[in-house]
Amino acid sequence: MNIFRFLGDISHLLAIIILLMKIWKTRSCAGISGKSQILFAVVFTTRYLDLVTNFISFYNTSMKVVYIACSYATVWLIYSKFKATYDGNHDTFRVEFLVVPTAVLAFLVNHDFTPLEILWTFSIYLESVAILPQLFMVSKTGEAETITSHYLFALGIYRTLYLFNWIWRYQQEGFFDLIAIVAGLVQTILYCDFFYLYITKVLKGKKLSLPA
Repeated sequence: MNIFRFLGDISHLLAIIILLMKIWKTRSCAGISGKSQILFAVVFTTRYLDLVTNFISFYNTSMKVVYIACSYATVWLIYSKFKATYDGNHDTFRVEFLVVPTAVLAFLVNHDFTPLEILWTFSIYLESVAILPQLFMVSKTGEAETITSHYLFALGIYRTLYLFNWIWRYQQEGFFDLIAIVAGLVQTILYCDFFYLYITKVLKGKKLSLPA
């Protein structure tokens, strides 16, 4: 495993831990988009179906299990444990506008027309836009708590590091996955405005706000 993928995994895991700690310690899921978390749960479920068919390594299997378990735990906290604190009035992004196009695209553009490959491709496409309900919610409410901003920043760093991972793999192994690279670029671009605001505001002690 190269260093960029490892650091990407660590950043992703850190983002999940920050989110779960935020919800559990404050006993509130205010400011968190339940719709984005459902999309991430769908992403990990459809991507890691090979858990039952393909063993790569203990590390690989452990990370997959952790991602799936944490994504569903987050959804449970939002929609069950701390449901009374969930701000559904601001979490109004139409997720069908993300799920349907990415599902259709996965059927049309994939590496191999098999069920597992189509579902994996769907997860790659969907992950690239799964954060949009969260960004939309921040934009709609006008600002985000500092810890929520840290969560979003960690997610953005994870995706950026994975782009470097693909570059490294191409240089070292000659491996090139256009689907993953394009989807990663789309996701990274979505975070660009957030990165700027995070650096210029949150790191200076101010609350993050996105333009409505």
